[in-house]
Amino acid sequence: MTAGPRPIDIPRIRTTLIAYKISAMITGIFLLLLVVMMVFRYGLGADIEIGGANGLVALTPPEAITAVNGSTIILIVHGWLYVAYLACDFLLWRLVRFSFARFLLIALGGVVPFLSFFFEVTVPKFVNEEIDRVAITAATSAASGAPVSPADGTPTT
Repeated sequence: MTAGPRPIDIPRIRTTLIAYKISAMITGIFLLLLVVMMVFRYGLGADIEIGGANGLVALTPPEAITAVNGSTIILIVHGWLYVAYLACDFLLWRLVRFSFARFLLIALGGVVPFLSFFFEVTVPKFVNEEIDRVAITAATSAASGAPVSPADGTPTT
């Protein structure tokens, strides 16, 4: 079993949680764009061309693209956004101190369509429950007069 977050880390956890929620939403949106792009590319044999001869946005065979290849942009942007999503997941894992299996499960949110939207709701709920649990434990320890470790806020005996 994991130890849970330390009271001293609660402000950083709250900040990281905001960044995680934003990265989960944006990564999820780009993952859906990526799925649409793959349907166009592998189902219809066309890439998304931006600013070409066929208009502002058009489906064009990859060998006929003369302007900006929007499909490549979607691939690159999603890749970097997924890196940011993983960084937020890692920071939450380190600060909240949940299991490595949960870290890996949350990491799937950037590669399984719609999963990041689900995690954008459930992960903050889990993290806030952990924060509340630690805050209650710290308040109970302080009220009982038990000495508290300055490093992690746990009662010492």
